[in-house]
Formats: sequence, structure tokens, C-alpha cells
Amino acid sequence: MNELQFHRHRRLRGSDSLRSMVRETWLRPEDFIYPLFVVEGENIHREVPSMPGVFHVSLDGVMDEINECQLLGIKSVILFGVPKEKDAVGSQAYAEEGIVQQATRLIKKEAPEMVVVADTCLCQYTDHGHCGVIEGGKVLNDPTLDLLAKTAVSQAKAGADIIAPSNMMDGFVAAIRFGLDEAGFHGVPIMSYAVKYSSSFYGPFRDAAHSSPQFGDRKTYQMDPANRLEALREADSDVNEGADFLIVKPALSYLDIMREVKDRHTLPVVAYNVSGEYSMIKAAAANGWINEQEVILEKLTSMKRAGADLIITYHAKEASRWLKDQ
Repeated sequence: MNELQFHRHRRLRGSDSLRSMVRETWLRPEDFIYPLFVVEGENIHREVPSMPGVFHVSLDGVMDEINECQLLGIKSVILFGVPKEKDAVGSQAYAEEGIVQQATRLIKKEAPEMVVVADTCLCQYTDHGHCGVIEGGKVLNDPTLDLLAKTAVSQAKAGADIIAPSNMMDGFVAAIRFGLDEAGFHGVPIMSYAVKYSSSFYGPFRDAAHSSPQFGDRKTYQMDPANRLEALREADSDVNEGADFLIVKPALSYLDIMREVKDRHTLPVVAYNVSGEYSMIKAAAANGWINEQEVILEKLTSMKRAGADLIITYHAKEASRWLKDQ
């Protein structure tokens, strides 16, 4: 043994204190963006069946959620609206009294320091469940851009701090940037769903947002999970069109893509820890198959390590509690 030559890497792992001194990646509550599903009605606090711990909340309960987030150190929420009425063009997405617009005004009045991110898409608001204008069974790109820009402007007027378009139409960042600037909202940033795959991990979200397509699928506008270079082209386009953040969605199965996007661009990268990733862990934990806390924190750490500056996650509140206790 005296003649062997090798490195003693274990020297830096000998205790909790020593390991924390050399830790390269850290999670903080400030890293998290918590999703809220806001519904029309009163006294609604209804758990989403496929997402234990995630709730539909009516306007009268929104501030309870916001106050809890603030106590935990969470600085930002992303709002998803679930309207009562839907139509072919998703008009409630850009209505002045739309549910997201109402929730935004409420939060900015009662908790102005909370950063409100408005999800900008049409699928929750259309009666067909697709993210754009339909003609002949197809989603039309350019007519959809007009509605997305209109939605973004209405959300900015309501007080949204960040616009987050998730539709994956070609040119959506350019159209929204033009619309915001033309309306005088030069200072409102765009958190683009730059890389959004047509993923099987979205199922529970569609349960929560009531946004399942009524025909076909979204493969003609969301990305093929097998493609890597296409993701880089998508991110490049959004940067050139004026995006201020780049989202990679889903996160866990696409950590390689996240790292490449981060290495390629200097904009903040946002991981979307999606509903299927959340629900799988909840199901396994309910069966006693995993240590829930350890698995969740390991998963979120992997996203930061892969390059995420921020993480949209349904685990935000519980993870923040655990981090505060450490």
C-alpha cells in the first residue's frame, strides 16, 4: 500500500461541517417560483386529485397563499388561471377582468414586493384546449401571435412583473416584446418558455389547469423529446427576439439540455420542475418507497447544478421549510 499513488478525495467529506464548506451548489427559497392555480368562485381551496398538496384557490384565498410564501422566503409566484367560461379564441386570457388579471391586481396591492409572473398562453382558456387559433383542425401560428401579445399587454396592465409565454408559437417572443413596448411596458421582462418539449410529464398539470386538448396533441408546436440541437436553435431565436429569461421544460429529463443552454447564453435560466415529476415523487413517498425530503432536495439541487438560476416548482413551500430547518 505504501507504494500506491492516488488522490485522497475523501478528506473533504469527513463531516457535515466540512462538506458544507466545500459544497458547490446551494438551494435557497429565493431560487423558487411557486405556481398558483387561481379559479373563479368563492371559498374554493380544492386539492388537485393528481397533485397532492397542490390546490385550486379562489381569489378570496390567494393572499393566504402569498402570505405563506413570504413567511417561507419565497419571492415569486407564477399564476395560472382556470376560467369558468371558454371559447374558440380564449378571450378570457386577455379580458380585463380575467382571473389572472384580477389575481395580479390583488397581489400587487396587498404584497407589492412579491414578484408576479403571469403565464401567457391560451390553452386554459380555449374550448378546444390548444394554445392558439384553430382552422381546419390546425393551430395557426401568426393569428395566434396577435392574441398572445394582447394577453401579455393585459397582464402587464394588471401589474404583472414578468410575462412568461408558454405557447411555443414561432416568433412569440418578438410579437410579445413588440406589443409590450408599443403599449409602453418597456420595462416588463419576458421569461420565455424557450425550450418546451412535447412531454408525457405534463398530465397532472392538465388536470389542474383543465387544459387537455379536445383533439389531437401538441406535437406540431412543442418539441420532439429526442431533439437536442433544435433546443439550442429555439433558445437562440428567443434571445435574438428579446427574451430576458430562458425556461427549459421539463427539467428532470432534460438536465443535459439545461446545461447546454446555460453554457451557450448569459441570460438567467429557469428550470420548470413539472407536474409529472412532482406527482411521481408524491406517489412513491405515499407508498413509503423513498425518503421524500431527501429525494426532493436532491432533485432540485440537480437542476441548480445543471445550470438553473431559478426553479419553478410545486415543491417550493415544503422545500423552503426544510431548507430553513437545516
